[in-house]
Amino acid sequence: MPGSLFRKKSLDKITADAAAGHSDAHGTGLKKVLGVRDLTYMGIAAVVGAGVFSTIGGAAYDGGPGISLLFVITAITCGFSALCYAEFASRVPVAGSAYTYSYVTFGELIAWIIGWALILEYAIGNIVVAISWSGYFNNLLVHIFNIHLPDWLLVDPLTASNAFTTATNAMAAGNITDPTQLESYRFAINAYNSAPVIGGMHIFFNLPAFMVVALITWITIIGIKESKKTANAMVIFKVAVIIFVIIAGAFFVDTNNWRPFMPNGLTGVLKGVSAVFYAYIGFDAISTTAEECKDPQRDLPKGMIYSLVICTVLYILIALVLTGIENYANFKDVNDPLAFVFENRAPWIEKIVSISAVVATTSVMLVFQLGQPRIWMSMSRDGLLPKRFQKIHPKYNTPVFASIVTGIIVAAGALFIEAGIMTDLTSIGTLFAFVLVSGGVLLLPPVKKEPGKFSLPYINGKWIIPALTLTFIFLTRERLQLAINNLTTEGYQEILFIVFVIITIVLSVLTFMRNYSFIPIMGVFTCSYLMIEIPALSWAWFFMWMTLGLLIYFFYGRKNSILNTPETA
Repeated sequence: MPGSLFRKKSLDKITADAAAGHSDAHGTGLKKVLGVRDLTYMGIAAVVGAGVFSTIGGAAYDGGPGISLLFVITAITCGFSALCYAEFASRVPVAGSAYTYSYVTFGELIAWIIGWALILEYAIGNIVVAISWSGYFNNLLVHIFNIHLPDWLLVDPLTASNAFTTATNAMAAGNITDPTQLESYRFAINAYNSAPVIGGMHIFFNLPAFMVVALITWITIIGIKESKKTANAMVIFKVAVIIFVIIAGAFFVDTNNWRPFMPNGLTGVLKGVSAVFYAYIGFDAISTTAEECKDPQRDLPKGMIYSLVICTVLYILIALVLTGIENYANFKDVNDPLAFVFENRAPWIEKIVSISAVVATTSVMLVFQLGQPRIWMSMSRDGLLPKRFQKIHPKYNTPVFASIVTGIIVAAGALFIEAGIMTDLTSIGTLFAFVLVSGGVLLLPPVKKEPGKFSLPYINGKWIIPALTLTFIFLTRERLQLAINNLTTEGYQEILFIVFVIITIVLSVLTFMRNYSFIPIMGVFTCSYLMIEIPALSWAWFFMWMTLGLLIYFFYGRKNSILNTPETA
């Protein structure tokens, strides 16, 4: 039994099947229409979205202008993983992303786990993006077209109920002096009381979020070529707007706002890790389109790296401009920082930013809705999911059933689910994938470098990794000591920190003994560290999600796997 759980797909067979066009069960391949430019655009489409238009505000409040350095740190972290993804993409030119890569290196059970985790990044993550899009879209309707939708059509039931309870309690206390806060509470109470009531329940749902998911799902079904054109057009527009904001904002910059550069020290800067990392998730979605690339072994690595570099440069410049225009302390609870800094300075620019925010989040949804069905399609080809998930549309040559299921899940979630917990769950799923891909590179057999194909640079980590580990332990010695001394009373976060330190020590010893490459080891280290900083409640939900996934695997996937035969086992 243990052996069957970790049975692996043959790298040589995957490559041979892809070259022969036998990637799917029906002999109908996906259209090969994507080049380097398309993949780069797709990467930018996936990365430049809710992060730069939303979460950067909270990070600026905590870290001040120093968050520009945090974008560099996070980009380096993602860069380690991106290089490992690129190495896999050059060797495994089929759809499936980290799922397929894990199947080759770790075996079937780990591949299933990572495939299940990727649902958190793509399908569940897109619920958050759809809800964010709804907020931007409503602001656009109100401020530009003067159209006011009923409040009960714009929010999920839990958020509305919580806002009503908070407002009611605050109004009952009678000690509110801030007129803006008072107006906010009155709005929450009126919105709740004006909602339709069925069976004693106040009805709330997010209609714009549902509608945009339905539209995006339709676009992804009718073809990768159409999706490519739509994504490319949106990327050109939103990048042009961001460059315009950087140039226009430069005229409002007061360099005094950059002093002090790190007002809350390095601790304040690092406090924004989650928000800044959320701005980067999604670049790995490029790897799910491998079968639709003209030359995946050459173009996929370039698309990943180019998009990551371009987005990092844009993020750093935006961070410096925002914190130069407005003092960092004014970004508290600001969810639309780009619009916020121009609200009173240049309202016409604020309107342009609002339009761009809608376009940006739309492009993110498009790429994520492309990625999830292709992972399910790969899992279905391997027998781990029912065959319907690998069905290719005879006209559009896209995974139609998987796309429809993804659309239903995201649309239903966007209608009724509150966004908060979903953000951290998305980050866990993404980081988990990054860790396994980075570690998986170490298990790949060495190959001779071929012209035109990406090859991961080898940097011997024999001395560098142990030195960095010792430095990290020295710098965090107080936290480590406190965690050990209070082990029985510590929360999950500090226990995870102790586990992380143990893992780094073990991997450092192995690196010293086996001369492991520096880049994949650093990918494992950096992404693992970001994972332990995610709140414990999100970890509890993550483990419940994983338990559900394992039940499906053991009751269906394991016995239906194509490797569960004498010929392939």
